[in-house]
Amino acid sequence: MREALFYEKKKQSSVKCLLCPHNCLIQEGKSGICHTRINKQGILYISIYNQVSAIHSDPIEKKPLYHFYPGNKILSIGGIGCNFQCSFCQNYSISQCTYETSRELINITPTELIENAQKSNNIGIAYTYNEPTIFYEFMLECAELAHSNKLKNVVVSNGFINQKPLKEILPYIDAFNIDLKSFNDFFYRKQTKGKLAPVLETLKTIANSGKHLEITFLAITGLNDNPEEFQNMVTWISKELGKNTPLHISRYFPSYKLSNPPTPVSTLENFYDIASDFLNYVFLGNVSDQKRSDTYCQGCGKVLIQRKRYSIEASELLNGSECSNCQIETGIKI
Repeated sequence: MREALFYEKKKQSSVKCLLCPHNCLIQEGKSGICHTRINKQGILYISIYNQVSAIHSDPIEKKPLYHFYPGNKILSIGGIGCNFQCSFCQNYSISQCTYETSRELINITPTELIENAQKSNNIGIAYTYNEPTIFYEFMLECAELAHSNKLKNVVVSNGFINQKPLKEILPYIDAFNIDLKSFNDFFYRKQTKGKLAPVLETLKTIANSGKHLEITFLAITGLNDNPEEFQNMVTWISKELGKNTPLHISRYFPSYKLSNPPTPVSTLENFYDIASDFLNYVFLGNVSDQKRSDTYCQGCGKVLIQRKRYSIEASELLNGSECSNCQIETGIKI
């Protein structure tokens, strides 16, 4: 255990956690919504430190990040716990458990993690699998060390974090993929037990910082698949974050507490067409669709990057971050 950052002491040995917008008031001996921040005698501790639930070397495209050093591998780690309680969570075995009920954790220090990344020829470290802000203190220490060793740091998150901790870690993070689960606050409150507004604020802060940003949207049958609402979302992304923000549209399959039928592929194709009217880079993620997984130049329409699932088939037309055919700036980091 280690004392947590971002909390304040209250009366009768209670503490208020200030890491995420839940701002949990935690009584002695209890934990917050995330199950990992525990009050012991008026001090807030993080129950997992120097411990991970998973560690793998993955293609960067699997995060998914399509425009951040495509074709490279990155060392991915995850912990346990989450500040959301998504009814459709696909990683619920690690996100919705407690320290006591979790599977066996792997002990690893930030130094060992950096050494592992360097040995395996990864470009850096991705904090992913569960919600990485839940192990913020460990992530921050690892990110600082990775940054000093010229490795890249990637965060795959639900975006539900307060502004102060976000801005403190921003200098060390190179890229984000944020799940934008809906453009409807009622959906967030009912299906995730969170709120939409803080996620939108996170997205704007990241975009304004100049860090690389991509967004994932999981289309769920009967819950967030209204075309008008989706159009409002991509309009907001275009205006507030920029037309070059890559959007990954993913297909839902029944998981955890939700048994709605899988999203029809036709819904994803319709959303792809809607989003393409507002954004330059739109992708269908977890379906077999060659046309809608490639990157096309916004200027001349030529294929810049051809993909087959998580591997790069070709990228002949890229000259650095420019299209070699029309010389337009693509925003792709190579």
